[in-house]
Amino acid sequence: MAKSDGKDLKTGTKVVTVGRRPEWTGIPGQPGAVVNPAVWRASTHLYEDSAALAEGLRTNEDGRFFYGRRGSPTQWALCEALTQLEPGAHGTVLYPSGVAAIAGALLSVVKPGDTLLVTDNAYDPTRNMGMGLLKTFGVETKFFDPLDLNAFRALVAEGAQAVFLEAPGSLSFEVCDIPALVALAREAGAWVLIDNTWPGPTGLRAIELGCDGTVNALTKHVGGHSDLMMGAATGTERLYRRLRRTAQQLGQVVSPDDAALALRGLRTLEVRLQRESESALAIAQWLSERPEVEAVLCPMLDGAPGHDLWKRDFVGGCGLFGFVLKTDDPDARARFIDALELFGIGYSWGGFESLALPTNPAKDRSVASWPPVGVDPTCTLGVRLSIGLEDPADLIADLKQAFEKMERA
Repeated sequence: MAKSDGKDLKTGTKVVTVGRRPEWTGIPGQPGAVVNPAVWRASTHLYEDSAALAEGLRTNEDGRFFYGRRGSPTQWALCEALTQLEPGAHGTVLYPSGVAAIAGALLSVVKPGDTLLVTDNAYDPTRNMGMGLLKTFGVETKFFDPLDLNAFRALVAEGAQAVFLEAPGSLSFEVCDIPALVALAREAGAWVLIDNTWPGPTGLRAIELGCDGTVNALTKHVGGHSDLMMGAATGTERLYRRLRRTAQQLGQVVSPDDAALALRGLRTLEVRLQRESESALAIAQWLSERPEVEAVLCPMLDGAPGHDLWKRDFVGGCGLFGFVLKTDDPDARARFIDALELFGIGYSWGGFESLALPTNPAKDRSVASWPPVGVDPTCTLGVRLSIGLEDPADLIADLKQAFEKMERA
C-alpha cells in the first residue's frame, strides 16, 4: 500500500504500531476497537450502485474495495506496515512466496533484449531464474563478483537495464559495498533491486542507500514461526507502479489468513532478531576457536571479511551464518549434522527453531571464488546454521557433542 504519513518512531515501536489504522481495527461510528486487523475473507466485493462500480474501474490503489485479487484490509494493513518500515519507500506488493517476489520484481524492470546483472553469490532460485525463466523471455543474465568493483564497473558500462544484489551473499555471506555498486549502476541508468531477506525489513535501509526496491521472503523473519509462505517487494514510487501493474497482470495474490499470520509475526520481529543475532554472534565466536573449523562466515563477527561494511551499512543482524569445516570428507560433515539434536535439518530459516544444512557454494558460482580468499582451497565443505530462540549455551553444547561424534568416527 502507498506510504501514509506517520511519526518518526523507533523501529521497535514501528513494528508494533504500523498497519493498524482505526478503520481496519474498528467499526466506523462504533466505540472501541480490536488490536489486530480482522481477517477479511472475500473474493467478491460489492458496490453500492452502478456509479460506484464505474468509479472503482477508474481507481487502482489499496484501501479501496474492487475484487479479491486486489486484497482487503488484512492485506492492505500488511503492505502499509512493510512500507512504513522501509525509509524512502512508497509502496509494497505481496506475493505467495519469496521466489514469486523475486520473479515479480525482475519481470517489472526487464523486457526482451535487456541485460540483467546478478550478483554471483545470489540465492540459488534467483540464479536459476536468470538462466531459465528470464532467458526464455529473451533477457540475458550476466553474473558478477560483488567484491570486485572494477570488474563490475566495466561490466555495467557494457550496458545493463537492471542489477540484482544480495547482501550478505547466500551461503557464503560476503558483504558487498552496496552504495558503491548502486552508484555505478546509476551511472549506467540501470534499476537496482536487492534481496533483503537476511537483515529483513528492519535491518538494512536499502532504499536510503540508493536501491530502487527491496525483496523480502516474509516466510523467514517476518513470519517467524515456520508456518507461512509469502514474499514482498517494496519500492520507490517509480518502481512500485511497475510492481503493482506486473503483479496484477500475473494474478499474484496472497490469502488474508496468511497476511494475518505475517502481521502477527511482524509485531515481535525486532525482539526475535535481537535474540537470534546475539546468540548467533556468541556461537560464531565459539566456532572460530574450534579445531574442526577452517573459517567462520559471519559478517557480524569482529574481524570477519565484510564486517566493516556490515557495521557501516546495516542497522541489524540475523541468526543465519555459515562455517567451513577443516576437512574434505563429506561423510564427516554428514556425521556432524546427523549428530545434532537441537538443530533440525531443513532449508528455511528465520523461525523460532534452529536449523543446520550442508552447503557447497562452489556449484553455484560463475565468476566469484570459493572457498574465500585466505581459506585452505582443499576445504570446500560448508555448514549453514540458522540460530533460533533456544538458549545459546544449549546450542553450543549440542554443537560440541556433534563435533566429538564426528571426530570419534
